[in-house]
Amino acid sequence: MTPVLRMAGRVLDRLEEVLIAALMAAATLLIFVAVVHRYLAGIAIPGLQDWLLHIHLSWAQELCIFMFVWMAKFGAAYGVRTGIHVGVDVLVNRLKPEQRKALILFGLLAGAVFTGVIATLGAIMVWNIAHTTQVSADLEVPMWLVYLAIPLGSGLMCFRFLQVAWRFNRDGELPRHDPGQVEGLDEPLDVDSRADNIHPHARAQTLNESAPSPPPSGLKVGAHRLEGLAHVAPCGLAP
Repeated sequence: MTPVLRMAGRVLDRLEEVLIAALMAAATLLIFVAVVHRYLAGIAIPGLQDWLLHIHLSWAQELCIFMFVWMAKFGAAYGVRTGIHVGVDVLVNRLKPEQRKALILFGLLAGAVFTGVIATLGAIMVWNIAHTTQVSADLEVPMWLVYLAIPLGSGLMCFRFLQVAWRFNRDGELPRHDPGQVEGLDEPLDVDSRADNIHPHARAQTLNESAPSPPPSGLKVGAHRLEGLAHVAPCGLAP
C-alpha cells in the first residue's frame, strides 16, 4: 500500500471516529438540556418560568432521532472495521483452514454486496426526495439531508467489508475487539485468565480472595513450639 493510500485510510478512520463521538455527545447534551428545561418550566418560579416557557425545544427530540440515525449508520461501519459486531463462529472455526477461509470470504463479500445494494437504493431515494419539497415536521429541514445517512453509511460499510476481506485474504487475520484493551496504554492489563470480560479485575480479585492463604510465619513458629512442648512435658512429669 502506498503512503498516500495509508494516510487517506488513517484520515478516514479518524473522521469516522470523530463523527460518531460528536453525534453521541451532541445528542446526550441536547437530551439533558431538553429534560432540564421541561422540568424547570413546570416549577412556578417567578420570572424564570415565564422565560423558560418562551424557549421552545420541541425540535430537540426530532434532532436527536436524526443524530442517532446517522450515528447508527456510521457506527455499523465502524463495527465492521474494528470487529465488534456479534458473530457466531463455532462451526466456522471447526472447518479446515481452506474451507474456513473460503466461507469467511464469502460472508464478507456477501455483506459488501448487501450494503452496496442498500447504498445504491438509498442514493436513488435521496435523489428522488431532493426534487420534492418534503421537510421534517419540527425542524423543517429538507428530508433528503436526513436520508443521506443511508447511502453514505451503507457505502462506507460496504467499503469496510471489502477492506476487511482484502486484508483477510492477504494476512489471514480478522479484526478482533479486545474488551480489556484500553486505548493509550502501552502495556496490557494484568487480568486473570479465569476472569470474565465484563468485570475482569473484580473477578480476578474474587478468585484471589477465595484461594486459601498460607498462615502467617508467627503462627508457624508457635505451632512448632507447641509440638515441642507436647513431647517434653510427659518426660518432666513422669514419676
